[in-house]
Amino acid sequence: MHDLDLLRYSRQIMLEAIDIEGQERLLAGHVLVVGAGGLGSPVALYLAAAGVGRLTLADADEVELSNLQRQIAHGEADLGRNKAESAREAAQALNPGCRIEARTTHLEGQAMAAAVAAADVVLDCTDRFSSRYAINAACRAAGVPLVSGAAIRFSGQLAVFDPRDPEGPCYACLYPPDGQGDAALSCAESGVVAPLVGLIGSFQALEAIKLLAGAGTPHRGLATFDGLSGEWRRFTVPRDPHCPVCGEA
Repeated sequence: MHDLDLLRYSRQIMLEAIDIEGQERLLAGHVLVVGAGGLGSPVALYLAAAGVGRLTLADADEVELSNLQRQIAHGEADLGRNKAESAREAAQALNPGCRIEARTTHLEGQAMAAAVAAADVVLDCTDRFSSRYAINAACRAAGVPLVSGAAIRFSGQLAVFDPRDPEGPCYACLYPPDGQGDAALSCAESGVVAPLVGLIGSFQALEAIKLLAGAGTPHRGLATFDGLSGEWRRFTVPRDPHCPVCGEA
């Protein structure tokens, strides 16, 4: 680690749970962020600023005016641009030493499998159930930890699924596929308050940093946040032996 790195990351290095060894693990880490919108914006900015050495940002959508209410990696000058490219530029401006790649097409099939397998941690910052199921299956197959976030209206959710834990559940254990597809969740139809995505995305970034640096204890179970009351609730999520993704069958 160079002297300038010691200065840039000094406030993290002084933390006993991270120290120089943890910061070096961050600098050597690779995080795949799927979705560069409301959740992916704070995730990309904080992970780059914190010194994660390599980020891959994947999003095929373009920045629209309605995104600017909450997707803080983008500005009016980015309207019409690809979100992954726009977020890459914003994160790169925070930390030029971070290697950041923008993937501007939908990750699916072999492309998804290869992108997940190349990462140390994957963050699901999408808003579609179909994408979440695909990311979860790829993480389970590759044995890569998955940090999942969701936000709609005034409600947020956070969960970490680690395939390296033999007793740990996966996303499909929590939300079994039921054929409803993407009709069950839509910010475009239901709305979302601006700071909520920043709050959940920041917690996703924190869990990714903990996983990479080896700091603290990874989040367990499901946490839900009610923005109207300001209350968090925690739920235990057992592994489903009949889960179509990680079940015994």
